[in-house]
Parts: sequence; structure tokens; C-alpha cells
Amino acid sequence: MLDGYEAVIGLEVHAELLTASKIFCGCSARFGAPPNTNVCPVCLGMPGVLPVLNRRVVEFAIRAGLATGCTIAEHSRFARKNYFYPDLSKGYQISMYEQPLCVGGGLDVVVEGVARRIGLTRIHMEEDTGKNIHDAHAAGSLVDFNRGGVPLLEIVSEPDMRSPAEAGAYLRALRSILQYLEICDGNMEEGSFRCDANCSVRRIGDRTLGTKVEIKNMNSFRNVERAVDFELARQVQALQQGEALHQETRLWDPDRSETRSMRSKESAHDYRYFPEPDLRPLVVDAAWVDAVRAALPELPPARRQRFEAAHGLSAYDADVLTQRKDVADYFEAMVAAGAGAKDAANWITTELLRIVREQKLDDALVIREWPIAPTRLAALARLVEGGTINRNTAKGLLPRLLGTDVDPAALVAAEGLAQVSDRDALDRAVRDVLARHPEQVEQFRSGKEKVLGFLVGQVMKTTGGKANPQVVQQLLRAALSS
Repeated sequence: MLDGYEAVIGLEVHAELLTASKIFCGCSARFGAPPNTNVCPVCLGMPGVLPVLNRRVVEFAIRAGLATGCTIAEHSRFARKNYFYPDLSKGYQISMYEQPLCVGGGLDVVVEGVARRIGLTRIHMEEDTGKNIHDAHAAGSLVDFNRGGVPLLEIVSEPDMRSPAEAGAYLRALRSILQYLEICDGNMEEGSFRCDANCSVRRIGDRTLGTKVEIKNMNSFRNVERAVDFELARQVQALQQGEALHQETRLWDPDRSETRSMRSKESAHDYRYFPEPDLRPLVVDAAWVDAVRAALPELPPARRQRFEAAHGLSAYDADVLTQRKDVADYFEAMVAAGAGAKDAANWITTELLRIVREQKLDDALVIREWPIAPTRLAALARLVEGGTINRNTAKGLLPRLLGTDVDPAALVAAEGLAQVSDRDALDRAVRDVLARHPEQVEQFRSGKEKVLGFLVGQVMKTTGGKANPQVVQQLLRAALSS
């Protein structure tokens, strides 16, 4: 696709942390409050106030570092990053530069069956900026400083990715880990999980990096992949036409499916970093790191392997179920309630997640209250597994169980929905259907196997959907061969 060129992609992710308060003051870090209500002299940078580091933020950063294989620095330090934007009330951002908290590490991703290791450069803490609000119909722009001071992790990858698909896989793996750690909700649409992509191209075999271009304004994994794909093609086309590339920041326009130049890209010296004078160097002792390590949850790769080994799931099912912690927890609750592992996986991946999508229950990317309790869905699955009802009857009952605590077994008993497996009764229904459909009988006997499905459907219709479909198939085949 790149006609002799190789893509070089690195990603910078900004993850907002799920702390109750901001990183350097006691203001609420909650999203969605009325504009400029979660502010104070500290996060607004008024003269005469001093920042105080939120210990919970440091703990969350250590969690992220340990989960991704980073080395946790015993000594790290905050720095001032100086630049002037309307959404930065202080004229500088407290970040980390020369001495980040976490260095090294990496993530394993699989794209089209090929596993690759994507290295991490660093993870550091910093404060978020405010948010500019541009109204095309107003005379000016507004600024909401509620977000200013909300704790961020900046997670910087090595330029190890070689395709848009690898970039997407890396982001999905990273978000999944942060969600398992319960330190970030990973909501790209609300801006709590943001990504800037650094892209360049070089001739295959070259070791020298090409001119780096930064892409911003991507609010979904799909848009990250689309933006990187477009930008790589644009750079190759420019080089083939003899044009020079410039280090710059470009904006992704999803409506036009293109990147547009925003400004020249700053270098580190443009920010005039210097050590933050109002905060002491951060010292993290080994005992604290060990305590955080001991409390880490089981992470997606390990849980995926356990689901395959302990529950006999396919690699595909295990991957789908473990991408989100809430879904994996639901699966394990169903199995604990007596559902077979494969049956539980099928009910979740087909019916439950369809309902979740239709009812838009996962807009926040985590489900606290499921439409049906795992114990109830497990009870429904057991009725099918035990032959009390067939799967079609169970699927028909599912909408009636949503939002209730009704016992599926009690509902089946009360409404007489138990499956009919009596061979004599079903044999009479089969012979009645065959008598009414001689044309289809002849088609089957002449070799049209698919007609059997039609005949099974007619028997199911005759019995009100309660017939055991396996028994019906056996009786039909026996009758048609006689």
C-alpha cells in the first residue's frame, strides 16, 4: 500500500484518572458539572497559592506502570511546561519531563494472528488543561476550567507500530488494561482517553526516521486508524512528487476524511521546561510499590489464557469476553451460578451484548447494572441445557426477564412452556406436516437437503414452538426415508 515505504507510528495517550479530586487541589474531578463550578485558586493558578500532590494519583500511576512492565523510579520530579493557550489559566502546565515516574515496559498486541511487542517510552503524571468551547454563531469563544487540574497519565509509546491496524490494537489493549485497573474509564468521546499519533514514513530498509507529523482530534479507535492511514498515504504521495515534508501538527477532519495543517510542531525546548519550584521531588519507596503490585488485579492477557485453559473456550470467545472487565466478571458469575462455560459465552456474546448495544447501556464503557442478573441468565441457560425448553423459547422469554427478578423456571412452569419431547405426540405432528406438504417431501427425497429446515419449522409452528427440535429432526428423517 505504501509503495516501497515503511510506516513508523508512535502514540501519545492522555488518560484521565478516576480520582475524586484533582491532582493538586481538592476540587472535584467529576465530568459533567456546570461550567467553571469545580475550580479554586489553586487550579486556576492564582498568586500566593501552592499545589499539593494527590497521593491517589501517584498510586494510580504506579498501578499503570507495573501493569505495563515499566520500571518505577524511586526519584522523579515535576516540571513546568510553559506555553500560552486560553485554556491554560496559569500560562504553564505542571507535568514531568526529565524525571518521569515510569520508564520502559510495553504491550503485546496481535494483528491478523501476528503477535508484536510495542515498547513504552514513559508514563508520567500531569494536570489537564481547561476546555475551549467554540460556538460558530457566537461573537467569541468560552473557556470551561472544570477540567483544568484533572489528573492525567501521559503514556508515550516507542515508534514501534507499522500499520494503522497495529495502532488500533495497541490502543484497545492499553484501554482494556486501564479499565481493569479501574483508574480510567477509557471514554474517548468524553475525552477521558485521548490519543495523538506521530507518523512518518521511510524507505523500507532505511534506519533513519522520516519527518514526524503529529495528528490530533481523533475521538474513536476507528478515527485513529483512518487518520493514520490517510496521513501515511499523504506523506508517501508528497515524497513521490518531490515535495518536502514539514514537522507539524495536523487536525483530523472525520467528515472530509483528511488531515489539515494546524501549526508547526513545537520541540521540547519551545516549552522552556524547568523543575517545578512549588513541589518537592517525588520519592516512592519500594514498600509502597510492592504493596501496589500485590493488589494488582488479574489483567486481560492472563484472564484470557485462564478462560481458555480452565473453561475450554476458544481463543476468539476468550478474547471477546476479557476485553472488558465487567463482561468477564459477568461471565464468571454465570458459570458460578451453574451455566456451562460455552453456553454462558454464547448467551453473552450473542444475546446479552446485543441488548446492551440496543439499549445503549455501555455509553460509559462500564455496566454497573445489567439488564438481567447473571444468576437469572444462568438459570435460563440451564433450562435449555437440561432440555426443559428449547433455545427459541428461551430467546422469546429473555425480553420478559429484562429489568425483573423473575425466576425463568417459575415462568416456564406457570405458562406451560416446557419443551415437548414425547415421541408419539411429535410423530403425529410430523406426519400431519408431511401430509400437508407433499411438494417439499418430494423435493427432499430428490436430494434438496435444505427443505428439511422448512419442514422442521412447520412442525415447530404446529406445536407452538415447544417441540424438541432435535427429536423433530430425527422423526422427520425417519419418516422421509420410509
